[in-house]
Amino acid sequence: MRSIRLRILAILAVLVIAGVGAWQLLPSDGAKDDPVTVGTTDEVTSLDPAGAYDAGSWAMYSNVYQSLMTFHSGAIVPEPDAAESCGFIGGKLQTYQCKLRDDLSFSNGRKITGADVEYSFERMIRIKTDVGPSVLFPSLKSVVSEGRTITFNLSSRDATFPQKLATGAGSIVDREDYPDDKLRSDAAVTGSGPYVLKSYEPGVSAELEPNPNYRGALKETGGPVTVRYYKQSDELLAAWKSGQIDVTHRQLPPSTLAALDPGDADQHVTEADSAEIRNLVFNVRAGAPLADKRVRQAIAAIIDRAPLVTDVYKGTVEPLYSLIPQGYIGHSTPFFDEYPSPDPKQARKLMQEAGVQLPLHITFAYRDDDAYTKETAEIRRQLEADGLFKVTVKAVEWKAFQKGYAAGKYDAYTVGWLPDYPDPDTFSQPLVGRDTSLHNGYTSKKMDRLINSTLEYSDRSRTSADFKDLQKLVGEDVPLVPLWQKKDYVVAKPDVAGSQYLSDGTGIWRLWELGWI
Repeated sequence: MRSIRLRILAILAVLVIAGVGAWQLLPSDGAKDDPVTVGTTDEVTSLDPAGAYDAGSWAMYSNVYQSLMTFHSGAIVPEPDAAESCGFIGGKLQTYQCKLRDDLSFSNGRKITGADVEYSFERMIRIKTDVGPSVLFPSLKSVVSEGRTITFNLSSRDATFPQKLATGAGSIVDREDYPDDKLRSDAAVTGSGPYVLKSYEPGVSAELEPNPNYRGALKETGGPVTVRYYKQSDELLAAWKSGQIDVTHRQLPPSTLAALDPGDADQHVTEADSAEIRNLVFNVRAGAPLADKRVRQAIAAIIDRAPLVTDVYKGTVEPLYSLIPQGYIGHSTPFFDEYPSPDPKQARKLMQEAGVQLPLHITFAYRDDDAYTKETAEIRRQLEADGLFKVTVKAVEWKAFQKGYAAGKYDAYTVGWLPDYPDPDTFSQPLVGRDTSLHNGYTSKKMDRLINSTLEYSDRSRTSADFKDLQKLVGEDVPLVPLWQKKDYVVAKPDVAGSQYLSDGTGIWRLWELGWI
């Protein structure tokens, strides 16, 4: 995969503006000590890393917890963080070994040991929550610690294992503070990341202060940061306009993003190549309205991405015709090849072959966020336009939405996806492999064989053909329909430094890069 390339639209605002007083140009010493305030609509589902696999939670994990490995900004190869060294042993890509640093301690002062690392992984696998990250480690057979040496034994080859260790799923917790068979329920964190969580109010704010005892890959840990959470994009926009926040990231309304002016001296705008995608996912369990793949193929034949790109998202997204987005090894376009333009006649024929009564009634759920209301309305319009479907729409609060689709309550639902690590496997195993995080009931032995084949090679260029075959199978089985791929936007006040490094596509939220000019 290519290294994520940042395209800076506005690097620094003009510092001398006619008529503006010097107190505005050079913040006082007191102001420079204030936390940088970051606004986002990404919600933290759980502060316990065994309990969440979503963008908002993992953004927090990358700051308050530490993993054995991490990614340097823009890198595609991980480097040691809590580890002193890591590597495969034996030449079969089935045994991975790390040596823990000897100078690490948790935020409560207790020294970190290899037993804590072993405990963290075994606990995550044992708890195995529906919305947790255990899906990333289907081949993890056992974890053994001996002193500072931790050995991961895999049941099959996995060349991406080091990258998975660098994600939020690899977060190390204190075995004395986190129960072994259930999630920690209080609003506190015992970690060893670059920040300490000083206070947290769910859905409202998180107060982060630099961790003076952090030891790892970072040379500096940055200044204090306050994260403020907003339920709706419009609320985030209002907070930005009123000056309540210094940085915005994920997600301002599309109309606002489309209108960003690179020449505006009142803000810095960073537009980054990204691999954020959005899929229309189908419940394929036996007995569900969309269990017959011909019905799902009919939906794929109906979907028109152009109105989503131009009318709903105002050109801030690009149409996506495959599970694996542009910029990744093996990317292809099976949904364009098979469905180059909307074809209601083909869709009707497929529905008739499936023998379903028309219109077919389905429930369609989405996260209750105004950013997705127009998208949902457009998809509903397309599905109902030719009398093939009757769609009941449900807007559901984020946590309830996750539990709902995991339980099979919806026939169709839209879910965004961000890469956990810079490899196409991050779009295959978690989305269409066994124990998929989408919980839509899709299973395929052929798919699992293809996924396993892609994991056999350290030279990732050798996986291209298998990934193309994998994407073709997704186009045939249609467990989901890819909709779009989005760029990443960070908007900051002109006196904030480092905002261009906040997000780089590696799944790490680099709050420590933020500061005052």
